[in-house]
Amino acid sequence: MSTAEHTLVLDPITCEGRGLCHLAAPELIELDEWGYPLLPGAGLRATVHHADRPAARAAVDSCPVLALHLERQRQSKTTPL
Repeated sequence: MSTAEHTLVLDPITCEGRGLCHLAAPELIELDEWGYPLLPGAGLRATVHHADRPAARAAVDSCPVLALHLERQRQSKTTPL
């Protein structure tokens, strides 16, 4: 059995600090004092839980310079022997 895990990824070089991602998903993305996004944990990558996937997708879709994207990673679950 496998599950899909998603990661929200921010490219800080591409980002122009418009804040549209925060408007689309304020529960996932905060803004710093200059208006640039901060992902949970203050990093450039953040794991997106299943319930937050629609908000993450809205944030990605709102970015006019494509500074955010979602990566899908497959992980297999194994049962102990």
